[in-house]
Amino acid sequence: MLKLKDTIIDVSIRRYKLVAVAIVLFTIVTGAFFPMITIDTDPENMLEKDEPVRVFHNQSKKRFNLSETIVLGVVNERDPDGVFNPETLRRVYELTEFARTLRWEDTKNPGHTSGVIETDMIAPSLVDHMTQDGPGTLRFEWLMAAPPETREEARAIRDKALSNPLLKDQMVSWDGKALCLYLPLTDKLLSYRVYEELNKKIGQLGGDDQYHIAGLPVAESAVGVEMFNQMTVAAPLTMLVIFGLLLLFFRRLTLIILPMIVATVAVVSALGLMIACGYPVHILSSMLPIFLMPIAICDSVHILSDFFECYTQEKGRAQTIREVMGALFAPITSTSLTTAAGFLSFVTTDIPPARVFGVFVALGVMIAWATTVLLVPAYVMMLPERVLEGFGRDTTAAAERHTRLGVFLQWLGGFACRRAKPVLGVLALLIVVATWGISRITINDNYAKRFSTGHPIRTADQALNRHFGGTYTAYLVLEETRGAKPTSRDVAELDQALVEAAGGIEDSSGTKQTLVAELRRRLPLFARRSDSRQELLDEAVKFLDERFQGSAKDKAYVSRELKSFFEGEKERLKPFKRPEVLRYMAGLQAHLVHAGIVGKTTSAADVVSKVNQELIDGRAEHFRVPDSFRGVSECYLQYQQSHRPDDLWHLVTPDYGSAAIRMQFKQGDSTQTDKAVRAVDTYLKANPPPLGLSHRWAGLHYVNLVFQEIMFRQMLGSFVGSFIIVFVMMAVLFRSLLWATACMLPLSITIAAIYGITGIVGKDYDMPVAVMSAITLGIAVDFAIHFLERSRRLYRETGSWKATVPLVFGEPALAISRNVLVVALGFLPLMVAHLVPYKITAVLLFGILSTSGLVTLLFLPALLTVAEKRFFGTAAG
Repeated sequence: MLKLKDTIIDVSIRRYKLVAVAIVLFTIVTGAFFPMITIDTDPENMLEKDEPVRVFHNQSKKRFNLSETIVLGVVNERDPDGVFNPETLRRVYELTEFARTLRWEDTKNPGHTSGVIETDMIAPSLVDHMTQDGPGTLRFEWLMAAPPETREEARAIRDKALSNPLLKDQMVSWDGKALCLYLPLTDKLLSYRVYEELNKKIGQLGGDDQYHIAGLPVAESAVGVEMFNQMTVAAPLTMLVIFGLLLLFFRRLTLIILPMIVATVAVVSALGLMIACGYPVHILSSMLPIFLMPIAICDSVHILSDFFECYTQEKGRAQTIREVMGALFAPITSTSLTTAAGFLSFVTTDIPPARVFGVFVALGVMIAWATTVLLVPAYVMMLPERVLEGFGRDTTAAAERHTRLGVFLQWLGGFACRRAKPVLGVLALLIVVATWGISRITINDNYAKRFSTGHPIRTADQALNRHFGGTYTAYLVLEETRGAKPTSRDVAELDQALVEAAGGIEDSSGTKQTLVAELRRRLPLFARRSDSRQELLDEAVKFLDERFQGSAKDKAYVSRELKSFFEGEKERLKPFKRPEVLRYMAGLQAHLVHAGIVGKTTSAADVVSKVNQELIDGRAEHFRVPDSFRGVSECYLQYQQSHRPDDLWHLVTPDYGSAAIRMQFKQGDSTQTDKAVRAVDTYLKANPPPLGLSHRWAGLHYVNLVFQEIMFRQMLGSFVGSFIIVFVMMAVLFRSLLWATACMLPLSITIAAIYGITGIVGKDYDMPVAVMSAITLGIAVDFAIHFLERSRRLYRETGSWKATVPLVFGEPALAISRNVLVVALGFLPLMVAHLVPYKITAVLLFGILSTSGLVTLLFLPALLTVAEKRFFGTAAG
């Protein structure tokens, strides 16, 4: 390392023009890839494409023809009839007709269009009202074929809608004050475009209605779009504030522009290389500048701070920068390597954007290191000597400010040493409190909460979930487990049913008697070579096909009737045509709703119950599943006569072998989905279904839950792994396990403090919080390395810790303090952003910088005071 250090310093001082040109060219070349940028705002891509939950989610969408949906809510709490007045319903009708036109050319499939799926839209003018049309038949008519002209007509539409449990709390609120339009999309990535078009139309409608647009696809897309938009404002604003703080400290515009250049080179180069490698800029990657800037700035501020304090005209700039770089090269290199290791730990996760983010932030960190050690000396050498006049201790008015900070630091160092044991006692107490706080952390995410209070999407989320069953959707997919091998009882029951069915077949030729007898003899054989009742029935049908192919008319008739019997038996095996199965589903749904876990559920059982209600007399007490297989089949058949027969296939597959229960949640919290998952598991164990049913979950709301679990587990694992790697690196750097342990102390305490406070204040552990652990690894270790390395070096000169403390709380402590103030305060402008993740980043960065700086400057000297002989005996050796 010594030879490398000398070579780099020598080249950067002697060949400073060449170094500067090379760095400028490198930045221009990497920045040239920016026009090739591709944006990925789909949070589903946070999971691997072959992740089981993602695969099953997409399979379920195809099986049930499901689409991601935007919810457009209309609320009127002023009118006594709510939204069911002629003026509001006219505007709703106009809005519905407009939404039907939101189609555009599909760039992925030329010649096709994409956008809102008109046939699956739910709106008052696009859904049926069903009533009895005589014994055994139903009449289906549009709920609102045209906007009503009178209040009586509007109230009649309300009463019809509220009489249908399928629409109540989904399309119409229970009190009639609100209604929703559901707009399914061909591609959820179009949701923000649809959102903007709807807002334009709403602006033209007028009236006193309130309009709200919600739904997970809108929230996800808006987060992606607005993160990119706000990054273009937040990053420059942050740089501007940091620039101002540096100017306040150093009072030299030509000098403090250098950290800005280093940060710009690191950010542009890292992003440019990521784009050049063909990776899209994901939502997570968009925050790369925010994470790189403080890291890139820290090293250059360390150098500038020491240079500012050490420069004299007698030594000159070349000698001064050599001395400063000689003292700081090892700490700067070590901190860069440890920071890079922290972000590289993301490579071990199964989260593709996190892997890309980790690699290129780590690469950016090393680019920042290379730029710092090469460009800072080169830049100093390019400055005219007159610019450096007034540098050094006690030579400018600015130095007076620094002296005041220095006085405080000298007091802090003395206090930490004089009160070492009480300071360590307070530290122990804080660790206990932090541990308690960590135990209260909740792993949770809610896309609506990523927007500030008052943002239209967050307001819409609150308003619509207050009026309706919920705008967040997940699906519980049920299907029959593979049937067991037919038993002797199954054969006996089938034999009896065969005899009864044969009794109704008219035959004078004797064919029936012979054929039935042969079938009864063969049924046990068919059962032995079948793995399920379905296969047993298939064997019987196959036998009839082969036995009577091309037979005489009377034999063909008997064969046909018997085949019809077996086909009927096969139909009865379909699980979601069986009354007991549908009633079981209804019971599960009622349990979840009454427990307050979900706001509303919808399934094939509800469709059958509603049709059965109308077939009888329309009274509410007859909203139930029929008692017979024939009754259920009749309900399905009747529903197929409606204007929207395909709606049924969103809830059950055409073969009636699988069904989906649509769960609507009033909250976007992943913890609420987790409660539903646990409640379903508990219910199924306590109340076994009437036949073997397997269950799995689908829907974006559930996918988000699984992602949170994966994110927490893998981020924790990667952090632990990188912690160990950094510890080993520190042991190599200091050549001592004891010093390596001391170096990791600020990191450990900072992590404990930040996560402890997170748990105490009730902040959820989500992606932004998880990612911040990596930057903590770099910054906290950075301060500790600088403090301990300089302490060891100065101790060798003084031979006494008491004599070392005033020195280490001079230039080294000043550099650490400036970094804390510049970066911590510099990122606070992110608090003005509309997105909560930016606010969290600002608060966490402030907390991380403040905590790690305080731990380094207060608790480390206290520890060294108490254990001076153990530490410096090791150092001396």
